[in-house]
Amino acid sequence: MTSAVVSQVTDEAAAAPLSADARFTVAETPPNILVHLTQLALSRGQRCDGWFAGSGLTREQLNDPTLRVSYRQAHSVIRRALQATGEPGLGLAVGRGETLGSFGLLGLAMMTSATFGDAMKVGIAHHRVSGSLVDVSFEVVSPREVALAVWPRFNDAPLLPFLCEELFASSLAIARELAGPGFRPLRLELTYPRPAHVQDYADFFQCELLFGARHNRVVIAAQWLEHPLPSHNPLTAQQALALCTQQHDIEGPQQEVVASVERLLRSHLRHQPRLPDVARMLNMSERSLRRRLAEGGRVFREIHDRVRAERALELLHGGSLSVAEIGLEIGFSDPREFRRAFKRWTGMPPRSARQHAA
Repeated sequence: MTSAVVSQVTDEAAAAPLSADARFTVAETPPNILVHLTQLALSRGQRCDGWFAGSGLTREQLNDPTLRVSYRQAHSVIRRALQATGEPGLGLAVGRGETLGSFGLLGLAMMTSATFGDAMKVGIAHHRVSGSLVDVSFEVVSPREVALAVWPRFNDAPLLPFLCEELFASSLAIARELAGPGFRPLRLELTYPRPAHVQDYADFFQCELLFGARHNRVVIAAQWLEHPLPSHNPLTAQQALALCTQQHDIEGPQQEVVASVERLLRSHLRHQPRLPDVARMLNMSERSLRRRLAEGGRVFREIHDRVRAERALELLHGGSLSVAEIGLEIGFSDPREFRRAFKRWTGMPPRSARQHAA
């Protein structure tokens, strides 16, 4: 693992700019979350211009529909907002106020889908168009349960509760808009510890809550996937989806293949997938995948190590799993091998990383 990747997965990386990592500093994300965050503040009569100090942004710039921000900039503004408001459930407050209209073309594509399952899959496939600061995936939990899972892009423990709250609250608000107020998830699973404002979670999500879990995901009954949407319009859905795809493709083919590799690795970490395995899942030859990654300046092994290190740090911060169990989660059957690998990635043993996060 290179020094740039090592610095990314340490706790210092969550607090300091990672100028060596384009994922952290490239401005490619629509500022939707910052827009909703400042709108909430203004509706409450709170001053928020100071949240943008040192970020390279101003509040007025958020009105520009062409604006794109980096994770570093969004991180800076959200951290300042959390400090200024002192509101532990700020992510819930932002997310539950969002609507299909907040998602623009993506909201239109979801609303005009044939079924709730189709809308869910469209939203997941194009979540970056909506300005998401995390990655998401669709998971089949059991024959009767499916889930929307969240994968942090960085080891950003201080912001993880806000990002999960915003994503899951907005997703539930939109699900109820699509499927009706009777929509209820089965449970919400979160890797971080139970927060002091847990009652706010219970009041809004109205389902079983699991903190210190292995995953960040909201689980729903699979039967909801077949629920028909009354606003279905095949032509509008096709047009909106095409425009979403155009926006998504602006990132470029290299970034797209890197994101696909990361997504597959996260979903199969327990099985230690190798490059040939990932290439097969992407319907590509090993040579083509290696070349596409190289065009983006990336190496498969470094991506694999970073994804494993980020996942391990996420679970260490959650605090409920043992070091051996965390090793199993990311593909190490021998705890000693996991400890050696983790120290190579981050410069510290797992127990030290857990103590540092406490």
